Amino acid sequence: MNAVKPWARVPLSDAFWFQEGPGVRNWQFTTSGIKLLNVANIEKGGTLNLAKTDRHLGEEEVEKKYSHFLIDAGDLVIASSGISFDDDGLLRTRGAFVESSDLPLCMNTSTIRFKATSKSDLRYLRFWLDSRDFRSQITKLVTGSAQQNFGPTHLKATTINLPPLAEQKRIARILDAADALRAKRREALAQLDALLQSTFLTLFGDPVTNPMGWEISTVGKFAAVQGGLQVTAARKSCPVEVPYLRVANVYRGFLSLNEIKTIRATEAEIQRTLLNMHDLLIVEGHGNAEEIGRGALWDGSIKKCVHQNHIIRVRFDKDKILPVYGCEYINSPGGRRHLLRAGKTTSGLNTISVSEVRATPVALPPLPLQQKFARIVESVERQKAAQRAHLAELDALFASLQHRAFRGELQ
Repeated sequence: MNAVKPWARVPLSDAFWFQEGPGVRNWQFTTSGIKLLNVANIEKGGTLNLAKTDRHLGEEEVEKKYSHFLIDAGDLVIASSGISFDDDGLLRTRGAFVESSDLPLCMNTSTIRFKATSKSDLRYLRFWLDSRDFRSQITKLVTGSAQQNFGPTHLKATTINLPPLAEQKRIARILDAADALRAKRREALAQLDALLQSTFLTLFGDPVTNPMGWEISTVGKFAAVQGGLQVTAARKSCPVEVPYLRVANVYRGFLSLNEIKTIRATEAEIQRTLLNMHDLLIVEGHGNAEEIGRGALWDGSIKKCVHQNHIIRVRFDKDKILPVYGCEYINSPGGRRHLLRAGKTTSGLNTISVSEVRATPVALPPLPLQQKFARIVESVERQKAAQRAHLAELDALFASLQHRAFRGELQ
């Protein structure tokens, strides 16, 4: 396919106006007045949730010092701290459009707002900020700090392909339609996840309060916990090449096996890290602190498969803990609390250790009750697998459209 006439590659600051929020101090906050936009208000999925703040500024204070930071309806706002990263190590932004019903609203620390110019469209920008083009640029610019964030200086160093305004609007409409289909699938999956969580709480109670009074033990007492193989250039001399799982393959409650890499290892290493059906795989390290400790069960679909050191393997004693129960327990908000607290951050990477996984508290309900839960999970997982397959197709379509759109190849 031939590309259309090449578009101008321009600095982002030439195409859009943007402004960073002021450094409002804690002592200035009030409990009423004009709401302050905080990082936590900007949620994944492009929504603005102002119920998540009780921070305000007095109207006189805003009029005196911050009137030029008052947000307008239609502005695009993004969080510039509390950054998360995808499994390829690229930064992900969180952005949302401000509605008139959200006003009055004042900017705050670590927020940035955008406005279009006569030659640009904000919805085009919103999709571009989620593109690999922008994310690869900004990730390189903010690398090197344990608490990573970015600001106008970083944004001014990025460039964007800018087609004519009518083409920007056309691209945004196409991507909007494709994204809406993905949103429906994600909502269907969220409802199935909520069903499992509700069932888990009904059968076993909240892991935090343990209302059923189950015996509380630790994972290490009823499971063999094993670290994985470190991926290094020195492995080129090892005698055997085998497939291995990495962070990008393990999500909360499911696997993604579209891309499987291989590693060279010794026979002894392979035997030590070889995966068995229903092993629980736990993510040991991630750029996003919320993602460490996420886990999924190995399905045995790849023969002689091992795991790298950023994945910790848990092999339960099935006479005490069924893997499906152990997986759901550790992935539950209450069950993963220990791992989130145990996480350590070094140069932007959040990690947990094998010993911390062994020390993770786990409730021990009767085996027949676990078996009942396992039967329910099996039924729900079949439905979730179908939804994930459809979502994967839509994600691939969206990624292709997005890639082509910003290269000028979307006909």
